[in-house]
Amino acid sequence: MKAIDLALARAHWLTRDLLAVPATLAPEGYAVEDLTWTLAHAPDGGFDAALVSRHTDDDGEPSHEALPLTVSAGALPHPVADHYPHLAACHALHLHPADAARAEDLLTGQTALLATAEDGQLVMATSLQIPGVLDDLYAADAIQRGYGPQWRDEAGQRIPTLTLWAPTARRVDLLLWADRQPEDHPRAWAPAGDPERIPMDRQSDGAWTVEGDQEWVDRSYRFELEHVLPRTGRLRTVTSTDPWSVGLAIDSAWSVLIDLADERWQPTPVAPTPAPIRAVDQAIYELHVRDFSREDPDVPEELRGSYLAFGAEGHGRRHLAQLAEAGLTTVHLLPIFDLTSVVEDPAEQQSPDPDDLARLSAAEPAGREQQAMVRATATRDAFNWGYDPWHFLTPEGSYTSTPGAAHGGRRVAQCRQLVSDLHDLGLRVVLDQVYNHTTDSGLHRSSVLDRVVPGYYHRLDGNGWVETSTCCQNLATEHAMGQKLMVDGCVLWVRHYRVDGFRFDLMGHHSRANLEAVRAALDELTLERDGVDGSAVHLYGEGWNFGEVSGNARFHQAIQGQLDGTGIGTFNDRIRDAVRGGSVHDDDPSAHHGFATGGADPRHTDLLQVGLAGGLRAITFRSQETGEPVTGDQVRYGGSPAGYASSPEEVVNYVDAHDNETLWDTLVLKLDRATPMAERLRRNTLALACVTLSQGISFWHAGAEILRSKSLDRNSYASGDWFNHLDYTLQDNGFGRGLPPEPDNGRRWSVLAPLLADVSLRPTPQDIRTALDAALDLLRIRRDLPLLRLGDAGEIERRVGFPASGTKDGRPDVVVMRVDGDEGDGVLIVLNASRLPVAQRVPGAAGESWGLCRVQQEGGDEVVRETRWEEGAGVVHAPGLTAAVLVRGSATS
Repeated sequence: MKAIDLALARAHWLTRDLLAVPATLAPEGYAVEDLTWTLAHAPDGGFDAALVSRHTDDDGEPSHEALPLTVSAGALPHPVADHYPHLAACHALHLHPADAARAEDLLTGQTALLATAEDGQLVMATSLQIPGVLDDLYAADAIQRGYGPQWRDEAGQRIPTLTLWAPTARRVDLLLWADRQPEDHPRAWAPAGDPERIPMDRQSDGAWTVEGDQEWVDRSYRFELEHVLPRTGRLRTVTSTDPWSVGLAIDSAWSVLIDLADERWQPTPVAPTPAPIRAVDQAIYELHVRDFSREDPDVPEELRGSYLAFGAEGHGRRHLAQLAEAGLTTVHLLPIFDLTSVVEDPAEQQSPDPDDLARLSAAEPAGREQQAMVRATATRDAFNWGYDPWHFLTPEGSYTSTPGAAHGGRRVAQCRQLVSDLHDLGLRVVLDQVYNHTTDSGLHRSSVLDRVVPGYYHRLDGNGWVETSTCCQNLATEHAMGQKLMVDGCVLWVRHYRVDGFRFDLMGHHSRANLEAVRAALDELTLERDGVDGSAVHLYGEGWNFGEVSGNARFHQAIQGQLDGTGIGTFNDRIRDAVRGGSVHDDDPSAHHGFATGGADPRHTDLLQVGLAGGLRAITFRSQETGEPVTGDQVRYGGSPAGYASSPEEVVNYVDAHDNETLWDTLVLKLDRATPMAERLRRNTLALACVTLSQGISFWHAGAEILRSKSLDRNSYASGDWFNHLDYTLQDNGFGRGLPPEPDNGRRWSVLAPLLADVSLRPTPQDIRTALDAALDLLRIRRDLPLLRLGDAGEIERRVGFPASGTKDGRPDVVVMRVDGDEGDGVLIVLNASRLPVAQRVPGAAGESWGLCRVQQEGGDEVVRETRWEEGAGVVHAPGLTAAVLVRGSATS
């Protein structure tokens, strides 16, 4: 690596007067203390490595100003080192006080760090990473402002103020267009004529502001900024939409000045928000907006795949109503913020002919041509999971009912209508939030953040390149305004859309402080002032620990086991893998079997028991593997504890989600091909029972209850409508639609093809109906038995036990969980993963009276009715592949 290279940013400007230099930055043969360090500054940019070396430009004029720096002995001082733990070992360089006082002006030009040897020779030059100093200079005041369009009442009019935080910009103008999109405009639109150019005023906190008037409402706008770009030193004029946009034109080309308080954009009617519930009372259903209705014959064609389909009396709405009646509480929607991956104008979209795909699949259910056709239009079709944010505070336009509705307030109104329509069913609404990355950085099309403050919002590596451990451009919410965007977005969706919770994608790439800030801001929302009770909003996310932030390298992460006391949940991969077997990343899923997929491993039994008890560290039971008493955190999951939670709401128990293979496809991959269909159905129900009957939060992927298949696709984010089939008519579960797309599945095609070609693995409509009936019973049981939702760690530790585990009568393929009440009541969960009936003795239960719960006595599963209790011996007789729920005393359902 060249020592003199301004294309890299290998040093850090952290506070007004402090820079940090890694020891490795000093060239070979030199120590940091031996060199003379200067901060180079060019107000208008324009110097490169060659000019830095000779100090003059081509005309002989000085290429830059050199500001002396003083080297401090030792590493970075506290508290700076505490705030930047990954830089703690760096050397500290200090600006002289007079130069530090100029920091605001210096940062609007080009800066670089230079080192010269004793003979005056330049031996090192690098650009600087500047998020730290920007936070030091501006954050305390900047985070107090509102950004985007802010409206106030004045003399009966609504007056807007636009605010943009751009502290390194030399100039910011508002570009405001005069015309507004017509209500009935059928497709893509652009404002006519040249915009009005309105200079914005710079404020002391780095924000730029401009006040408008009532005539600005619904007008399109962009910002024009003049920057000296980092590293290149080029003086560039760039335009950008508003990172805090609350309204957009179709395809996000313009921000739109909408007033979220405008009655035109309210749903009609507004359904009441469901009553608050505890986090552990939730039964969550993860659903994609387009999946929900795009193939529903009872939904008007113009509404299919849209927000408004949730209010249409189609198969999907009737299905959700049925789930809600049984006990489903919450619909978790995959991302509905403005995203980059879907063209919003249907006229510009492309997709394969579904009739052609259907004919191919009827002839060749394991054919390759289907995926080739889907992949050919994947970047232009209407489907994507949506984990590619563009504007975080505006709904996605492709889910509107018409192209015209994708403009301005109309998309807001339709998105609000979706929330109201789900509330009308009594269902809470959780939104997937993706503040860990963006699709682009730099000056790319959708890089709205970097266009406004270059080099600030993204997390950078040691050379100044954007980190991509999330597979995209990682955001740095540890920076003050990154957290501000995250907090503001969550507050806006609750206050203005009435949503009831958030799921955070790759939450471990955020700090615990980020999530606590979101929680604190939501808790300030009140019914009296804001129309919502923010304290009733639930938070959970993916608490995975990986990438450049792993091991708390840059901050205290929001990961499993580090959220004690926050009430924030994390997905429990321990119970998932115990039930399924192996890992979701296995190249050959058939090599590993879990509790519900034909395995009988006592390690899985222990993991499952910890998960059933809410994933608590302190839960105690006798290990099925060793026969010895253990606590939850003594049971191992790889190199980590199985029990990591201090409270049950910190655990979201699940067996499948949008990521990886569906539950049904997992069963296909792991079970012998000769496995009868009836057994497959029972294993599907048994797997769902493991999470539905657990303490903690229960989570289902949409379609798990109706045997949903994605034709064995393990990563269907861009696999189109075809492979993401979801059929609420219960006719087709989606299996055998061709080999799944090659990029994520091709190396396994030789394994997948024989399975997809086997028609015996495709369930009939009656099979799907049978599975649904059994799943509905599980929801009813969870709804009706409060002892399955204790909600308190102390109560779980006192009341929950696994009496047969680790005893001479215990066996790895049978789990018995007992939950005792205070009035002689109780619940006994028996999970029999054996194909054969079992007579399982329950230690300590002889002489007690137990009976099958009313839901299962009257439910759709005739086999479970064969469960019986032998009172004198304390033995439960459970049919094979059955989740039986017995009750005693007043614990009836």
